[in-house]
Amino acid sequence: MTADTPPPVPARTDDVLLSIPRSMRLAAAWSWRILIVTLALGVLVALLAVGEVIWVPVVLATLLTVLLNPVVDWMVRRLRLWRGAASALAVVALVALVAGLLTVAGNQIVKGFADLWGQAGAGLDQLVSYLADGPLGLDQAQIDSYLGEITDQLQSNSSSLVTGALSLTSTIGHVAAGTLITLFTLLFFLKDGPLVWAWLVRLLPAGSRAQAHEAGRRGVVTLSAFTRTQILVALIDAVGIGLGALILGIPLVVPLAVLVFLASFIPFVGAVATGAIAVLVALVDQGLGTALVMLVIVLAVQQIEGHVLQPLLLGHAVSLHPVAVLLSVTAGSLSAGIVGALLAVPIVATLNTVVLYLHGRDKFPDLGTDAEGLASRMRVLDGTADAPDGEPGGEETATATAIDAR
Repeated sequence: MTADTPPPVPARTDDVLLSIPRSMRLAAAWSWRILIVTLALGVLVALLAVGEVIWVPVVLATLLTVLLNPVVDWMVRRLRLWRGAASALAVVALVALVAGLLTVAGNQIVKGFADLWGQAGAGLDQLVSYLADGPLGLDQAQIDSYLGEITDQLQSNSSSLVTGALSLTSTIGHVAAGTLITLFTLLFFLKDGPLVWAWLVRLLPAGSRAQAHEAGRRGVVTLSAFTRTQILVALIDAVGIGLGALILGIPLVVPLAVLVFLASFIPFVGAVATGAIAVLVALVDQGLGTALVMLVIVLAVQQIEGHVLQPLLLGHAVSLHPVAVLLSVTAGSLSAGIVGALLAVPIVATLNTVVLYLHGRDKFPDLGTDAEGLASRMRVLDGTADAPDGEPGGEETATATAIDAR
């Protein structure tokens, strides 16, 4: 280096950042944000798993509240009852209805289970005879050895069976505690729901209370529409499969119908599982021919649900694509079992409504969802067109401009 050569100038931070390709900067920005969101979701799922005994009853009470609230309003308005008394009466009526259904189903099971168990034993004997005399050509010694191995496996795993029985007892205790919490919460949600909601909204910053209230109100409307629609879908499934079983003379019709009704609250999956139980009962009771007819009935009911009821009723109620519904049920069942599968769709539907409102979807009430409407939305967000009320594109365009300026 000579005396006339200027010293090297250290690279500025801005120059270093500008030397990184824009695609790399965008990828890095998206990556760390995705990692943080994923970590937050993982922590949330862990907390939900720990507090399942608390939040599940609250969510169930919320679902029952949006279902029974019109009934309470009607009793207050027409019967001139105090709202606390009307709420208590609605909860007692709900408990009586559920207890009555379970009692009728239980009596049917007690009456028909002995005969069905004997028919199952006869069917097992026929299966053993088929294995011996059929094309498989198994002799009686081989069959006895297989049955002996099954018995030995059950005996060797007796400790696991006992542990499972103890776990079932613990689960029954949790269900009983959760039921009490649900009923207690339901009573006060029906009686003091607006006061509870107002208290929750007041916990937020003053500037966001009005927007949070409107988002929550729209979420409740979606939740109410889902609950009423799902009850109608479940009732149609139960009536269809129950009538089919009644016409075929299959036993345990009432328990099967009740089981189908309850399981149908899990979209797509519940009615399929209970329909398989109906086919199995038909197979045990009346043989393969009746089981095939029952299978056709179950499949017909499922086709009506999947292609008519779900798109026309549930699709309009929750504004979710069937793929989103199915993925929600799968994710819920993986994270929280049957309870997760039951609550996944209403939670996702409500969050969808709330997030879309907070994201500004209601700024475009008249643009629809077709291609032209979507193009109009994009022009508004890009700042090349005005919003429907005549105002400029709004905070979305300003935010995008500020980000680009950085």
